[in-house]
Amino acid sequence: MIGQVGWDGGVSTDTVTDVFEEHRPVLLEVAYRMLGRVADAEDVVQEAWLRWTSADRAEVRDPRGFLVRVTTRLAIDRLRQVKARNEEYIGPWLPEPYVTDFGETAPDTAERAVLADTVSLAVLVVLESLSPLERAVFVLREAFGYPFADIAAMLDRGEPAVRQLAGRARRHVDDRRPRYDVDPLERRDLTERFLAAATDGDLAGLMSLLAPDARLVGDSGGKSRAPLRIVESAEKVGRFLVGAAERSGPGESFRFLEVNGGPALLALDDGKPDAVFQLEILDGRIQSIYVIRNPDKLRSLNPD
Repeated sequence: MIGQVGWDGGVSTDTVTDVFEEHRPVLLEVAYRMLGRVADAEDVVQEAWLRWTSADRAEVRDPRGFLVRVTTRLAIDRLRQVKARNEEYIGPWLPEPYVTDFGETAPDTAERAVLADTVSLAVLVVLESLSPLERAVFVLREAFGYPFADIAAMLDRGEPAVRQLAGRARRHVDDRRPRYDVDPLERRDLTERFLAAATDGDLAGLMSLLAPDARLVGDSGGKSRAPLRIVESAEKVGRFLVGAAERSGPGESFRFLEVNGGPALLALDDGKPDAVFQLEILDGRIQSIYVIRNPDKLRSLNPD
Protein backbone atom coordinates (compact mmCIF):
# COMPACT_ATOMS: atom_id res chain seq x y z
CA MET A 1 0.00 0.00 0.00
CA ILE A 2 1.33 3.41 -0.91
CA GLY A 3 0.36 4.85 2.48
CA GLN A 4 2.76 2.41 4.15
CA VAL A 5 5.88 3.58 2.34
CA GLY A 6 8.53 4.88 4.71
CA TRP A 7 8.93 8.61 4.08
CA ASP A 8 12.28 9.24 5.68
CA GLY A 9 14.85 11.79 4.63
CA GLY A 10 16.54 9.31 2.33
CA VAL A 11 13.67 8.88 -0.13
CA SER A 12 14.97 9.11 -3.68
CA THR A 13 13.79 11.68 -6.22
CA ASP A 14 12.54 8.83 -8.40
CA THR A 15 10.32 7.53 -5.59
CA VAL A 16 8.94 11.00 -4.93
CA THR A 17 8.12 11.40 -8.63
CA ASP A 18 6.60 7.93 -8.94
CA VAL A 19 4.26 8.48 -6.00
CA PHE A 20 3.08 11.81 -7.38
CA GLU A 21 2.53 10.40 -10.87
CA GLU A 22 0.48 7.56 -9.40
CA HIS A 23 -1.92 10.07 -7.91
CA ARG A 24 -1.81 12.71 -10.65
CA PRO A 25 -4.98 11.45 -12.42
CA VAL A 26 -7.16 11.82 -9.32
CA LEU A 27 -5.63 15.23 -8.60
CA LEU A 28 -6.58 16.40 -12.10
CA GLU A 29 -10.09 15.01 -11.60
CA VAL A 30 -10.48 16.96 -8.35
CA ALA A 31 -9.02 20.18 -9.76
CA TYR A 32 -11.08 20.08 -12.96
CA ARG A 33 -14.35 19.55 -11.08
CA MET A 34 -13.43 22.50 -8.90
CA LEU A 35 -12.44 24.83 -11.72
CA GLY A 36 -14.09 23.72 -14.98
CA ARG A 37 -10.97 24.51 -17.01
CA VAL A 38 -8.27 22.04 -17.98
CA ALA A 39 -5.51 24.65 -18.03
CA ASP A 40 -6.37 25.90 -14.54
CA ALA A 41 -6.57 22.32 -13.26
CA GLU A 42 -3.15 21.52 -14.71
CA ASP A 43 -1.67 24.68 -13.16
CA VAL A 44 -3.05 23.68 -9.76
CA VAL A 45 -1.66 20.15 -10.05
CA GLN A 46 1.73 21.55 -11.04
CA GLU A 47 1.69 23.75 -7.94
CA ALA A 48 0.74 20.70 -5.88
CA TRP A 49 3.81 18.96 -7.31
CA LEU A 50 6.03 21.80 -6.06
CA ARG A 51 4.45 21.56 -2.61
CA TRP A 52 4.96 17.79 -2.68
CA THR A 53 8.66 17.99 -3.51
CA SER A 54 9.29 20.38 -0.62
CA ALA A 55 7.13 18.52 1.94
CA ASP A 56 8.65 17.08 5.10
CA ARG A 57 8.52 13.34 4.43
CA ALA A 58 8.44 12.56 8.13
CA GLU A 59 5.09 14.36 8.38
CA VAL A 60 3.44 12.66 5.39
CA ARG A 61 1.71 9.45 6.50
CA ASP A 62 -0.81 9.29 3.66
CA PRO A 63 0.57 10.62 0.35
CA ARG A 64 -2.81 10.51 -1.46
CA GLY A 65 -4.59 12.34 1.34
CA PHE A 66 -1.82 14.94 1.52
CA LEU A 67 -1.90 15.55 -2.23
CA VAL A 68 -5.71 15.78 -2.44
CA ARG A 69 -5.72 18.21 0.49
CA VAL A 70 -3.07 20.44 -1.12
CA THR A 71 -4.77 20.30 -4.51
CA THR A 72 -8.18 21.15 -3.05
CA ARG A 73 -6.87 24.15 -1.14
CA LEU A 74 -4.98 25.44 -4.17
CA ALA A 75 -8.10 24.96 -6.30
CA ILE A 76 -10.19 26.97 -3.82
CA ASP A 77 -7.72 29.87 -4.12
CA ARG A 78 -7.70 29.61 -7.91
CA LEU A 79 -11.50 29.38 -8.04
CA ARG A 80 -11.84 32.74 -6.33
CA GLN A 81 -9.68 34.27 -9.07
CA VAL A 82 -11.59 32.47 -11.84
CA LYS A 83 -14.97 33.64 -10.53
CA ALA A 84 -13.85 37.26 -10.82
CA ARG A 85 -12.64 36.58 -14.38
CA ASN A 86 -15.90 34.91 -15.40
CA GLU A 87 -17.93 37.95 -14.34
CA GLU A 88 -16.56 39.72 -17.44
CA TYR A 89 -17.13 36.76 -19.78
CA ILE A 90 -18.89 37.54 -23.08
CA GLY A 91 -22.00 35.41 -23.66
CA PRO A 92 -22.94 32.15 -21.91
CA TRP A 93 -20.16 30.37 -20.04
CA LEU A 94 -19.62 26.61 -20.29
CA PRO A 95 -16.85 24.49 -18.79
CA GLU A 96 -13.90 23.57 -20.93
CA PRO A 97 -14.58 20.16 -22.53
CA TYR A 98 -12.69 17.47 -20.67
CA VAL A 99 -11.95 14.18 -22.40
CA THR A 100 -13.02 11.44 -19.98
CA ASP A 101 -11.81 7.87 -20.03
CA PHE A 102 -12.35 6.36 -16.63
CA GLY A 103 -10.81 3.06 -17.72
CA GLU A 104 -10.09 0.80 -14.77
CA THR A 105 -10.67 3.56 -12.22
CA ALA A 106 -14.44 2.97 -12.36
CA PRO A 107 -15.10 -0.68 -13.23
CA ASP A 108 -18.53 -0.66 -11.66
CA THR A 109 -21.36 0.73 -13.80
CA ALA A 110 -22.94 2.57 -10.87
CA GLU A 111 -19.62 4.13 -9.86
CA ARG A 112 -18.98 5.21 -13.44
CA ALA A 113 -22.40 6.86 -13.55
CA VAL A 114 -21.59 8.86 -10.42
CA LEU A 115 -18.24 9.99 -11.82
CA ALA A 116 -19.83 10.95 -15.13
CA ASP A 117 -22.66 12.82 -13.44
CA THR A 118 -20.34 14.94 -11.29
CA VAL A 119 -18.26 15.99 -14.31
CA SER A 120 -21.15 16.62 -16.74
CA LEU A 121 -21.42 20.03 -18.38
CA ALA A 122 -24.85 20.60 -16.85
CA VAL A 123 -23.68 19.88 -13.29
CA LEU A 124 -20.48 21.92 -13.67
CA VAL A 125 -22.56 24.91 -14.77
CA VAL A 126 -24.62 24.56 -11.59
CA LEU A 127 -21.48 24.21 -9.47
CA GLU A 128 -20.40 27.65 -10.69
CA SER A 129 -23.09 29.14 -8.46
CA LEU A 130 -21.72 27.50 -5.30
CA SER A 131 -19.21 29.16 -3.01
CA PRO A 132 -15.66 27.79 -3.31
CA LEU A 133 -15.99 25.93 0.00
CA GLU A 134 -19.38 24.47 -0.93
CA ARG A 135 -17.99 23.34 -4.25
CA ALA A 136 -14.98 21.70 -2.61
CA VAL A 137 -17.16 19.80 -0.16
CA PHE A 138 -19.55 18.72 -2.90
CA VAL A 139 -16.74 17.48 -5.15
CA LEU A 140 -14.90 15.59 -2.42
CA ARG A 141 -18.07 14.03 -1.03
CA GLU A 142 -20.18 13.35 -4.12
CA ALA A 143 -17.51 12.54 -6.70
CA PHE A 144 -14.87 10.84 -4.55
CA GLY A 145 -16.80 9.64 -1.52
CA TYR A 146 -14.55 11.10 1.17
CA PRO A 147 -15.93 10.85 4.73
CA PHE A 148 -16.98 14.13 6.32
CA ALA A 149 -14.20 13.81 8.90
CA ASP A 150 -11.55 13.61 6.16
CA ILE A 151 -13.03 16.58 4.30
CA ALA A 152 -13.08 18.60 7.51
CA ALA A 153 -9.38 17.89 8.02
CA MET A 154 -8.57 18.79 4.40
CA LEU A 155 -10.38 22.12 4.65
CA ASP A 156 -9.41 22.87 8.26
CA ARG A 157 -13.07 23.10 9.25
CA GLY A 158 -15.15 21.40 11.92
CA GLU A 159 -17.09 18.32 10.84
CA PRO A 160 -20.52 19.86 11.71
CA ALA A 161 -19.71 22.86 9.51
CA VAL A 162 -18.68 20.56 6.65
CA ARG A 163 -21.92 18.59 6.97
CA GLN A 164 -23.87 21.85 6.73
CA LEU A 165 -21.91 22.89 3.63
CA ALA A 166 -22.52 19.49 2.06
CA GLY A 167 -26.25 19.62 2.72
CA ARG A 168 -26.57 23.14 1.36
CA ALA A 169 -24.55 22.28 -1.76
CA ARG A 170 -26.52 19.09 -2.41
CA ARG A 171 -29.88 20.89 -2.13
CA HIS A 172 -28.66 23.65 -4.42
CA VAL A 173 -27.47 21.21 -7.08
CA ASP A 174 -30.59 19.05 -6.85
CA ASP A 175 -32.84 22.10 -7.23
CA ARG A 176 -31.03 23.53 -10.25
CA ARG A 177 -29.54 20.81 -12.38
CA PRO A 178 -31.63 19.62 -15.32
CA ARG A 179 -33.12 16.12 -15.19
CA TYR A 180 -31.58 14.32 -18.14
CA ASP A 181 -31.48 10.70 -19.21
CA VAL A 182 -27.95 9.32 -19.01
CA ASP A 183 -28.17 6.16 -21.15
CA PRO A 184 -24.91 6.38 -23.17
CA LEU A 185 -26.20 4.22 -26.03
CA GLU A 186 -29.28 6.40 -26.50
CA ARG A 187 -27.17 9.54 -26.37
CA ARG A 188 -24.76 8.13 -28.95
CA ASP A 189 -27.63 7.11 -31.27
CA LEU A 190 -29.29 10.52 -31.05
CA THR A 191 -25.93 12.24 -31.50
CA GLU A 192 -25.37 10.31 -34.74
CA ARG A 193 -28.84 11.15 -36.02
CA PHE A 194 -28.38 14.77 -34.98
CA LEU A 195 -25.10 14.97 -36.92
CA ALA A 196 -26.69 13.53 -40.05
CA ALA A 197 -29.65 15.93 -39.95
CA ALA A 198 -27.57 18.99 -39.04
CA THR A 199 -24.91 18.48 -41.73
CA ASP A 200 -27.60 17.87 -44.34
CA GLY A 201 -29.46 21.02 -43.33
CA ASP A 202 -32.52 18.81 -42.74
CA LEU A 203 -34.86 21.01 -40.71
CA ALA A 204 -37.63 18.41 -40.58
CA GLY A 205 -35.17 15.78 -39.41
CA LEU A 206 -33.86 18.07 -36.70
CA MET A 207 -37.37 18.97 -35.54
CA SER A 208 -38.15 15.26 -35.11
CA LEU A 209 -35.20 14.94 -32.72
CA LEU A 210 -35.67 18.13 -30.68
CA ALA A 211 -37.91 18.49 -27.67
CA PRO A 212 -40.43 21.35 -28.11
CA ASP A 213 -38.62 23.42 -25.47
CA ALA A 214 -35.13 22.49 -26.66
CA ARG A 215 -32.38 25.02 -26.13
CA LEU A 216 -28.93 25.65 -27.53
CA VAL A 217 -26.21 27.12 -25.32
CA GLY A 218 -23.20 28.46 -27.21
CA ASP A 219 -19.90 29.44 -25.59
CA SER A 220 -17.55 31.52 -27.70
CA GLY A 221 -16.23 34.02 -25.17
CA GLY A 222 -16.72 36.57 -27.94
CA LYS A 223 -13.81 35.00 -29.86
CA SER A 224 -15.71 33.08 -32.56
CA ARG A 225 -19.17 32.82 -34.09
CA ALA A 226 -21.77 31.56 -31.60
CA PRO A 227 -25.02 32.91 -30.13
CA LEU A 228 -24.44 35.41 -27.33
CA ARG A 229 -27.76 34.37 -25.81
CA ILE A 230 -29.33 30.98 -25.24
CA VAL A 231 -31.44 29.92 -28.23
CA GLU A 232 -34.78 28.53 -27.02
CA SER A 233 -37.54 26.45 -28.70
CA ALA A 234 -37.17 23.61 -31.21
CA GLU A 235 -37.97 25.81 -34.20
CA LYS A 236 -35.36 28.47 -33.37
CA VAL A 237 -32.72 25.87 -32.54
CA GLY A 238 -33.43 23.93 -35.73
CA ARG A 239 -33.27 27.01 -37.93
CA PHE A 240 -30.05 28.14 -36.27
CA LEU A 241 -28.43 24.76 -36.96
CA VAL A 242 -29.59 24.74 -40.59
CA GLY A 243 -28.12 28.20 -41.05
CA ALA A 244 -24.85 27.06 -39.49
CA ALA A 245 -24.73 24.09 -41.90
CA GLU A 246 -25.17 26.42 -44.85
CA ARG A 247 -22.18 28.47 -43.70
CA SER A 248 -19.88 25.47 -43.19
CA GLY A 249 -16.82 25.18 -45.40
CA PRO A 250 -15.41 22.26 -47.41
CA GLY A 251 -12.74 21.56 -44.79
CA GLU A 252 -15.22 20.72 -42.04
CA SER A 253 -15.26 17.21 -40.59
CA PHE A 254 -16.47 15.53 -37.41
CA ARG A 255 -15.34 12.83 -35.04
CA PHE A 256 -16.90 11.27 -31.97
CA LEU A 257 -15.25 11.40 -28.57
CA GLU A 258 -16.28 11.21 -24.94
CA VAL A 259 -16.20 14.46 -23.00
CA ASN A 260 -17.47 15.13 -19.51
CA GLY A 261 -18.76 11.61 -19.16
CA GLY A 262 -20.84 11.44 -22.34
CA PRO A 263 -20.64 11.19 -26.14
CA ALA A 264 -19.86 14.36 -28.03
CA LEU A 265 -18.96 15.62 -31.48
CA LEU A 266 -15.69 17.36 -32.21
CA ALA A 267 -15.99 19.60 -35.28
CA LEU A 268 -12.73 20.08 -37.15
CA ASP A 269 -11.92 22.81 -39.64
CA ASP A 270 -9.09 21.67 -41.88
CA GLY A 271 -8.08 19.23 -39.15
CA LYS A 272 -8.07 21.77 -36.31
CA PRO A 273 -10.60 21.75 -33.42
CA ASP A 274 -13.36 24.24 -34.17
CA ALA A 275 -16.24 23.28 -31.87
CA VAL A 276 -17.54 20.65 -29.48
CA PHE A 277 -21.22 19.66 -29.52
CA GLN A 278 -22.80 17.68 -26.72
CA LEU A 279 -26.46 16.73 -26.37
CA GLU A 280 -28.57 16.19 -23.27
CA ILE A 281 -31.52 13.83 -23.68
CA LEU A 282 -34.86 13.65 -21.90
CA ASP A 283 -37.63 11.17 -22.80
CA GLY A 284 -35.96 10.26 -26.09
CA ARG A 285 -35.64 13.85 -27.34
CA ILE A 286 -32.79 16.34 -27.41
CA GLN A 287 -33.41 18.77 -24.57
CA SER A 288 -30.20 20.80 -24.63
CA ILE A 289 -27.34 21.28 -27.07
CA TYR A 290 -24.06 22.61 -25.70
CA VAL A 291 -21.74 24.19 -28.28
CA ILE A 292 -18.26 25.19 -27.16
CA ARG A 293 -16.42 27.35 -29.71
CA ASN A 294 -14.13 29.46 -27.55
CA PRO A 295 -10.73 28.58 -29.08
CA ASP A 296 -9.07 28.89 -25.66
CA LYS A 297 -11.23 25.98 -24.46
CA LEU A 298 -10.38 23.71 -27.41
CA ARG A 299 -6.61 23.72 -27.12
CA SER A 300 -6.45 20.59 -24.99
CA LEU A 301 -8.33 18.52 -27.60
CA ASN A 302 -6.11 16.44 -29.83
CA PRO A 303 -7.74 15.35 -33.09
CA ASP A 304 -5.13 12.62 -33.70
